[in-house]
Amino acid sequence: MALSPRQSEILAAARRDGAASISALAATLGVSLETVRRDIRPLVDDGHLVKKHGTVHVPEHGREAPFDRRMRENAAEKRRIARHIAARIADGDSIMMDTGTTTSILARELSARRELTIVTNSSDVARTLATVNGNKVFMAGGELHGDNGAAFGRTAIDFVARFRVRHAIISIGAIDARMGPMDYLLEEAEFARTVLSCGASRIVATDHSKFERTALVRVCGFSDFDLLVSDRPPPADIAAAVGAAGGRWEVADG
Repeated sequence: MALSPRQSEILAAARRDGAASISALAATLGVSLETVRRDIRPLVDDGHLVKKHGTVHVPEHGREAPFDRRMRENAAEKRRIARHIAARIADGDSIMMDTGTTTSILARELSARRELTIVTNSSDVARTLATVNGNKVFMAGGELHGDNGAAFGRTAIDFVARFRVRHAIISIGAIDARMGPMDYLLEEAEFARTVLSCGASRIVATDHSKFERTALVRVCGFSDFDLLVSDRPPPADIAAAVGAAGGRWEVADG
């Protein structure tokens, strides 16, 4: 079936997170519940989604968690990016990270560092780095997302906004030369935007598959981060937008 733009956004949100609340989709898309239900119906009929108890999810959700599946996608590239960023971080540094497969891999790359201070909403990042090597981990509270085990909402945002760290690092779902970094869920975009505002060094990590893609929600402008790290050079229009805003980009070593 040919998907409408709104149906594409619904399907992308469900594939990214495994499940999506119909009421949350309506709020994010700015339409009524009935409109969302009409958009969902053909997606369910064609087998793209399964509808149950006010949510929709991808059919394979029961076999493999979407976050685990995304951890395997472009895994070698994400490890290169993580190692490149980890090389910038010294013992004793303070770091704030949002949730994401790249930041989870980065947490593992930081396991040899000592006396780090980590602020995060990701239970995976917190679990990886807590109680080892004299680290301090501050975990944001709030409602945990069922897929990635991360906290979102006003409580989580207000908590991390109290901190000022040396390195603020986010991963993103898409980056477009006109809109900048983007993500598929409003709560993830809002949290990532707050993370960037708390760092002296502001880093966006993304593999090449996110270039010249758009998502539902804009995370920030090109002037809101200092460094873009990827496994390949960004397309010319994105590279130009980064440079025009006073930032720079780096390619992770192979």
